[in-house]
Amino acid sequence: MALDAVEIGPREDDRYRLLVDAITDYAIYMLDVEGNVASWNPGAERFKGYGADEIIGQHFSRFYTEEDRATGLPARALATAAGEGRFEKEGWRVRKDGARFWAHVVIDPIRNPAGELIGFAKVTRDLTERRRAEESLKRSEEQFRLLVQGVTDYAIYMLDPTGHVSSWNAGAERIKGYAAAEIVGQHFSRFYTDGDRQTGEPEKALRTAASEGRFEKEGWRVRKDGSRFWAHVVIDPIRGDFGEVIGFAKITRDITERRDALQRLERARQLLFQAQKLDAIGQLTGGIAHDFNNLLMAVMGSLELLRKRLPPDPKASVLLENAMQGAQRGATLTQRMLAFARKQDLTLHGVDIPCLVAGMTGLIERSIGPSIQIRTRFAACLGPALTDANQLETALLNLAVNARDAMPDGGTITIEASDETVGEADELGLPAGAYVRLSVTDEGIGMDEQTLARATEPFYTTKGIGKGTGLGLPMVHGLAEQSGGRLVLKSRPGEGTRIELWLPHADSVGVERVLARALQASAPQRVLTVLAVDDDELVLTNTAAMLEDMGHRVLAATSTAEAMVLLSRITPDLVITDFAMPQVNGLQLAGDIRLHYPGMPVVLATGYAELPPGAGEDLLRLAKPYGQAELAQILQQACPPNPPHGEALSAVVATG
Repeated sequence: MALDAVEIGPREDDRYRLLVDAITDYAIYMLDVEGNVASWNPGAERFKGYGADEIIGQHFSRFYTEEDRATGLPARALATAAGEGRFEKEGWRVRKDGARFWAHVVIDPIRNPAGELIGFAKVTRDLTERRRAEESLKRSEEQFRLLVQGVTDYAIYMLDPTGHVSSWNAGAERIKGYAAAEIVGQHFSRFYTDGDRQTGEPEKALRTAASEGRFEKEGWRVRKDGSRFWAHVVIDPIRGDFGEVIGFAKITRDITERRDALQRLERARQLLFQAQKLDAIGQLTGGIAHDFNNLLMAVMGSLELLRKRLPPDPKASVLLENAMQGAQRGATLTQRMLAFARKQDLTLHGVDIPCLVAGMTGLIERSIGPSIQIRTRFAACLGPALTDANQLETALLNLAVNARDAMPDGGTITIEASDETVGEADELGLPAGAYVRLSVTDEGIGMDEQTLARATEPFYTTKGIGKGTGLGLPMVHGLAEQSGGRLVLKSRPGEGTRIELWLPHADSVGVERVLARALQASAPQRVLTVLAVDDDELVLTNTAAMLEDMGHRVLAATSTAEAMVLLSRITPDLVITDFAMPQVNGLQLAGDIRLHYPGMPVVLATGYAELPPGAGEDLLRLAKPYGQAELAQILQQACPPNPPHGEALSAVVATG
């Protein structure tokens, strides 16, 4: 029965043959000892192209390329299989039609029970598609590598899971200063500042990237040479097939220039906002000062005339003098308000800063007391500053007093000056050119940011009630701005305060013009017929009274139209007119007089220097409120006893 079963079923070698013939993805065939093909399966026929009757008995070397046959590779393959028990390799092979394919080849020796070599078993697999995919991937990786290496504006590199650098591109070398050989294998925390390392910022960055899928932040980083740069950093985790973190991709960009540009823009915005705010306050302040000056004109003029006419009375004289001093203090207050509003009339000329400070050092020392020392430091060959010397003296005295108040236990005030040059891209907003920087520095309590931001606002003060008007720094600010410069405040709590006045270098042409004006000759005044024009009856009455008290004849008009009517009837020696009047202002009236009455002097009186830009630059100016002495002086300049024939109209601008 068993024999019958054996005879009925296929033999063992038949089953193997059926198995080999069923395989079409592998070429499986036998070689004899010399390498001739002894068997051929359908897989071999499918991707080598030969039928069994075409190839059996042929040498297997025909499957190799000419280059491999020339080097004896087929013979070496058989020798290796026979000697080492196996030959395995990948390489190009040739189909029947001459096309090449990439093959994975395994050759095993076949031996009989006695151990004698009787042939070889050869298995070949066509891996052309896989090789193409690998080559495509390799090319893609190479292109990506070249791309990453070619980027120089970004530092792009890899970290292992512990944060050690595993790759390094050219951008990283350019930005951070390390060559690849210096940094690969080192921990990326060396790019962080000491403070960030102490607080564990590098580790936090990796934890965030791993847990949240991304880390992005800006901050200071350190180059190889120790210098800092402001960096934008992105870290992404790299995960394996099972989601585990196998590393990190890190991209860093140096945005220091962008950050600096944004900071400059923000500072410019803050300066613009501050300038707009101060300008609005200045407009209000200037308007108030204008009206207040008119009131002071009436009060001071009337008091001056009353003092002349009252009989001698010691008690009345004391009261009168108190009233006059009060009015003068009010006038000083309006001058400070106008200085802040940049509407005071300045006499700009070249000022020798060292000489000016030396001349007023005694005054400063008496004002601040013995517990404060004054130290001066001036650059050699310091150029003259273009400003008003009297106003600058007042400004320095104010700054010294403020410095004293900031040092209740005493200290040193340092007054310095140096020549400076401002370029086109100046952060102070100054036009390019040469400047004198005058600074006053104390060792006092300093100011916080909030106080510093409001320090130049009028009426803002940190002093106690009755100890300050809040107009000292605003006046200094207005002087600097009106002189064509800037006021710069630098202070920190506990570190003192430094106040800088940036003033333009003196213009020699402007200096000569001012000096020539100051040297105009004075002569005894004759009796004049004066036409006074003002829409404020208090001011008009006061001006007329002072002129009459001086012996002049006065005609009064409350409007420009009324003044022109009087001029058509009477020809006065000069006209005094307010500037700020409704409908037709005093400057327009002066123009009409120049046209219709050439040679007639005109005095323009106003509460402050509100003339349009460029108007009246060659005219004399007088500041309100003024008394008889100032009025007499300006009339003497406007109407000299013997004016030159054909002299052009001289208009005197009174400003405040």
